[in-house]
Amino acid sequence: MGYLQTKLSPPGAPASRIPLLARAASNRAALYRASGLSLAAERPPGSAHWPAIGLPPVALDVMVTPELLVLWDVDHTLLDAGGLSSRLYGVVFAELFGHELPQVAPMAGRTDRAIITETLTLAGVPDPRGHVAAFIAGLTRQAPSYGELVRRRGHALPGAMAALTALAAPPATTAPNGTTRARQSVLTGNIRPLAEVKLGVLGLRGWLDLDIGAFGDTHEVRSELVHVARARAAAAAGTDFGGRATVLVGDTPLDVAAALATGARAVGVATGDFSEADLAAAGAHAVLPDLTDTPRVLAAIRARREQ
Repeated sequence: MGYLQTKLSPPGAPASRIPLLARAASNRAALYRASGLSLAAERPPGSAHWPAIGLPPVALDVMVTPELLVLWDVDHTLLDAGGLSSRLYGVVFAELFGHELPQVAPMAGRTDRAIITETLTLAGVPDPRGHVAAFIAGLTRQAPSYGELVRRRGHALPGAMAALTALAAPPATTAPNGTTRARQSVLTGNIRPLAEVKLGVLGLRGWLDLDIGAFGDTHEVRSELVHVARARAAAAAGTDFGGRATVLVGDTPLDVAAALATGARAVGVATGDFSEADLAAAGAHAVLPDLTDTPRVLAAIRARREQ
C-alpha cells in the first residue's frame, strides 16, 4: 500500500507515514499508490477568515504513484511454443476417448475451456461441457512432458525478454500517464500449468506474477478473465486497476476485444496470424509490429490513459 507523508508545522515536528487510499473519480474510484503530490495548507497573510480552531498551520506533502496492471498474452505474443498445442490436444483426447482426435477447434485468442468445448463438439462427444474438467485434468498431467518439448522446439519471441525486463524496472521519470510502476502478469487462454511450463522453460517466468493473472480454465469468454485478474491484483496490491490502469498486450482481435469490453487499454502486437491493420481495425489503442523496439513497447503500454 502507498503512504501519505505528512509534515507538521512548526518546523522540527516529526514526519509520519500513514496508509493512504487515494480515490480517482475519473477512473472508477481507482486507488493509487501514495508518495509525491505536494499539497499545502497555510494561513494566508493577514487573513481574517482563517478558522479559529486552535491548530497551527500545516504543510501536507502527498506523493501519489499509481500503478499499471500489464497483462500479457502468452502464445505468439511472448513466445512461440513450436506448434505443439494441437498435438497435445490429440494426446489427451486419445487418452480419454480411445481414438484419434479428428480435428482441433480454432485456437487463436481463445481460452482452453472454449477450445476444448468446441473440439469435443466437433468430435461428436455427447455432452461436451461435461467432459471439460476431465480434459483440463489431462492437459495438466501432460504439462511437464509438454514443457520439455517446448524447451526443444519453442522460443521466446524477439524483444519479449527485453520488454519484460524494462517494464519491471521503475522508469527514470514519471510516465506520461502518471505511473511509476507496472505489475506484470498474464491473461492467457492457456490453463495455468501449461502457461507456467511454457514461460518457465523459455526463460520468461521471472518477471511475471502469475498469482495475479488469469487463465483459460476459468471461463470460455476471454473478457471475463480481465475481471479475475483485476480482482487478484487488487487483493495483492491494495489498489484498484479499473479502466485504463489495466493494459492487455496480445496478438489477436480477441485480445483487443477483451480489453475494450472491460475498459482496459489494448496494445496489439502483430506477431501472430493477424496483421497490424487487423489489430487496428479491431480497435487497439496502439499497435506494434513486434516487441523488438523496447522504448516503443514501453511507450505503447504507458501511454496516457485518455488516448
